[in-house]
Amino acid sequence: MLDVIDLKVRYLSRPDKYAVDGVSFHMDDGEILGLVGESGSGKSVTAMSISGLLPRRKTECSGSILLDGQEMLNADREAVRRVQGKDLSVVFQEPMTSLDPVMRIGAQVEESLLIHTKMTAAERRKAALKAMEEADLADPESIYMKYPHELSGGMLQRVMIAAAIISQPKLLLADEPTTALDVTIQAQILELLKKINREKGTTILFISHNLNVVRKLCTRVAVMNKGKIVEEGEAEEIFRNPKEAYTRHLIAAIPTREKKLR
Repeated sequence: MLDVIDLKVRYLSRPDKYAVDGVSFHMDDGEILGLVGESGSGKSVTAMSISGLLPRRKTECSGSILLDGQEMLNADREAVRRVQGKDLSVVFQEPMTSLDPVMRIGAQVEESLLIHTKMTAAERRKAALKAMEEADLADPESIYMKYPHELSGGMLQRVMIAAAIISQPKLLLADEPTTALDVTIQAQILELLKKINREKGTTILFISHNLNVVRKLCTRVAVMNKGKIVEEGEAEEIFRNPKEAYTRHLIAAIPTREKKLR
């Protein structure tokens, strides 16, 4: 499904340092893989490389990224645009900065259909309402006509998910999608991602610094540190028997009730 092979990325402003340094991993169809690490570990740069969102004039990349056998890293911009929003979609951490504040919600949810299909306006609207319903948004008809500032953070994140799944992508990249949400809404978003994976078979690459969140969602985990994957395996096995000191450090940092009461 997805093969990342010896991926290396460095910013031209920092030619002496690789943001991603020889990363390789494989994802099967329908899998949920968690890519975890602290800020600056290279996980988001890896995700941006996969999605084709890295600024090419500011970065130097090598290696290979294959989505169902199609080369993404070294493909021309037109080939990447044919995949973005259709076979591959992204859910970002901050929906308020990702959504256009002067566009109605419905238009933004159905935008990829406007780019990748020849659907009529009525067909796009119907698909958008269905996607919003699948994203557990109550009263999609009303939300369709609203602007981003009229919705809560949790609702906006569901809008982003609706926009991401409307084209039935093969791969969904979720980059810290629950970080800005309170614990209750966070749990709801995780359940929604599980439902999308279960019912649609969507492969999900979940980026997070929070191992506790990853444990609740992902079947497999890859731990990144200083641009490299330092440990990879089944989620429960990594939690029960972490092999690397860095992974043990991340697990030790997970908040617990006992720690909060100290």
